[in-house]
Amino acid sequence: MSTNTLTRAMAAVREAWGPLTTDLVETCRLQIESLANASPDESWLGDLHRDQPASRELYRDPTHGFVLMAHFEHASLYRPPHDHGRSWVIYAVQRGESEMGTYGRIETPGGETRLVKRSATLVKPGQAQVYLPGDIHDTLCVSGPALLFRFTERDLKWEDAIEKKVTRYVQHNGFWSVP
Repeated sequence: MSTNTLTRAMAAVREAWGPLTTDLVETCRLQIESLANASPDESWLGDLHRDQPASRELYRDPTHGFVLMAHFEHASLYRPPHDHGRSWVIYAVQRGESEMGTYGRIETPGGETRLVKRSATLVKPGQAQVYLPGDIHDTLCVSGPALLFRFTERDLKWEDAIEKKVTRYVQHNGFWSVP
């Protein structure tokens, strides 16, 4: 079996897998960053650059359930604030640039739930961002087409559509709030 950055990274994540710890997150972040720094001469990455899919599953672990996706995004594509339910997530940029904002969820004296933006980070090629369970963030493709990798500790389609654990915030009276 031939090895490349993708197979080596997923093997390293499988080997390290266990309960959520600082060490596990750091191992996974380093492996996902290795994908963002891989040579486009590797066939799997060359295929992504050629096809530029909006979304493609690259790996799904049959034992542990973690999933690696690739996403091509055009400049100015904005994904409003959301969380990932019970899941933790790592985004890495391989090509282009993405601004990722973080938010705190607060309750106003009147009992409304609103988001307050904490920060925005410009994620450049070769860099990764980690979001733990409950973290709220948005993404904006500032330079595209951008290729992003999204590593999730579980299947987010199931988490969102079936379990209804993902929260996607909406603008209401100029503020981001719960739907």
